[in-house]
Amino acid sequence: MYAPAPEPTPVNHRTAAILLVLVVLVWGFNWPVMKLALRDIGPISFAATRMVLGALCLFALAAWRGRLRLPSRPDWPIVVSVGLFQMGLYLLFVNIGLGFVPAGRSSILAYTTPIWVVPAAALLLGERLSGARLAGFALGMAGVAVMFNPLAFDWRDPDVLLGNGLLMAAALAWAVQIIQVKNHRWHGSPLDLAPWQFAVASAMLVPLAVLFEHDRPIELTGRLLAVVAYNGPLASAFCFWAVVSVNRALPAITTSLAMLGVPVAGVLFSVLLLGEPVSATNLAGLALIGAGLWVLAGADRRPRQAS
Repeated sequence: MYAPAPEPTPVNHRTAAILLVLVVLVWGFNWPVMKLALRDIGPISFAATRMVLGALCLFALAAWRGRLRLPSRPDWPIVVSVGLFQMGLYLLFVNIGLGFVPAGRSSILAYTTPIWVVPAAALLLGERLSGARLAGFALGMAGVAVMFNPLAFDWRDPDVLLGNGLLMAAALAWAVQIIQVKNHRWHGSPLDLAPWQFAVASAMLVPLAVLFEHDRPIELTGRLLAVVAYNGPLASAFCFWAVVSVNRALPAITTSLAMLGVPVAGVLFSVLLLGEPVSATNLAGLALIGAGLWVLAGADRRPRQAS
């Protein structure tokens, strides 16, 4: 019988910052990579493949560390909710949305999470909305609004509406998870729970892939194998664990705003890998998001320096 230890200590702020930078780079690069993968595999099958490979990697790591055990009863709600919302629904919506929306734009829409997190964190978690945080939020979201540019697509096209709507829904699903992670009293560490969260996501996505894409062939190209190798252990297993760890260590508002670095990287990598055009609105949005992140970093650094 597993008797959980007291709530494990979150990673320190320096480690959390390093993890954030790595996640921004890995996930930013992954947006054009995922767009390439969807030429060879269906969106639901790709999401299911990522989760199954991530689960296998993390179960193997947990077994090697001697920490493969069932989560304690109080941790099961966070296991199920991370698996369903942050992993399963998020990837499902993103992959389907990518079929209709360019990779750079998709990365922007899927990271509109702060729209939902900032008011929820203030109301539900009591996080203080200082002037600097509000300024960083305003700059970051202004950048998202500029890069989103609703005048740039055809509102009469149902596929366009579906793709953009699903990407916004993905951002909402992740926002729900950020709030719950901050509010949860942990018994196991994020690394101990991650294999089971991936298992929950796999249990959701694999049946959906079989049901809706059983007649869609998978092209086993070298490109797809390389994408899957990148997505399983790195973009899935490592990054999802890292994000949960960062969510525990940093304020919810800080985490959600700092993750705006992912669409910045996503747009830049999409230009380099897919040749997507660089517009004046993209450059203006990148500048605003960068300014918002800089203001936010200063706001979070000052209290610790004064303590």
